[in-house]
Amino acid sequence: MTDIPSPEPRSILRLRLPGKNTGLVIGFGIIGTFLLLAILAPFVAPFDPVHQNPDLRLTPPSWAHPFGTDNFGRDVLSRVIWGARIDLQIALLGVLFPFIIGTIVGTVAGFFGGIVDTIFMRIIDIVLAFPFLVLMLSIIAILGPGLTSFYIAMALVGWVSYARLIRAQILVLKTKDFAVAAQSLGFSRTRIMFRHLLPNALAGSIVFAMSDVVLVLLNGAAISYLGLGVQPPTAEWGIMVAEGQSFISRAWWIPFFPGVSIVVLAFGFSLLGDALSDIWGRLE
Repeated sequence: MTDIPSPEPRSILRLRLPGKNTGLVIGFGIIGTFLLLAILAPFVAPFDPVHQNPDLRLTPPSWAHPFGTDNFGRDVLSRVIWGARIDLQIALLGVLFPFIIGTIVGTVAGFFGGIVDTIFMRIIDIVLAFPFLVLMLSIIAILGPGLTSFYIAMALVGWVSYARLIRAQILVLKTKDFAVAAQSLGFSRTRIMFRHLLPNALAGSIVFAMSDVVLVLLNGAAISYLGLGVQPPTAEWGIMVAEGQSFISRAWWIPFFPGVSIVVLAFGFSLLGDALSDIWGRLE
């Protein structure tokens, strides 16, 4: 009788892990780098981001100021580093609130069905009838400029996508044997929804949230660019791009470096979302 050789440790590792995912590593690396800069901003930023020095106006990149200075003599590198705090906050909180609202609404609508599902679906149809950015701008214009208004607008507009995703998953999961068994055992509806169904329905929404961060980040920068988001002199990448557009022909570095930061951070979240989607697809 021939013995079946046991797999080598390296082979076991390959069986347990979904394989090397370069996108996951690069995405985490980019996001981690910006997060570290945001946390350590008071220590790594070479200058005060709001300190003005008229004698250094529009200084091109140099050893003293690697990213140059803006039209007020402020160090662009320091403002980019401090701006990471605001933009990461925009990206994460701008997704968190819609995610929570959409998850609750989608779970309730999918579980109860009937008139409850119909009401929520009609509300979703109404929200989707308006262009996303136009509806956001309208809400922010009513509430007034600022980050608080941006978060409220994102929560009121962005939850519909998560609600539809969760609802679709709940509609399928509530017919599974484990859900039927939980009902037969007399568990409460709240327990069945949030302890048995929801944990099994979240994976797809989490993957979507990672991709949605890119849209939220770009929307936040666009809102600040239009003067409805973060207000000057706060260091924020969208504001920096808006302030530098008038000097782009003679001081290209003012809008260039914050613009590149937006693209790179969005690219990191995009890679992370694609990697998580790929991993989830393999697990299924």
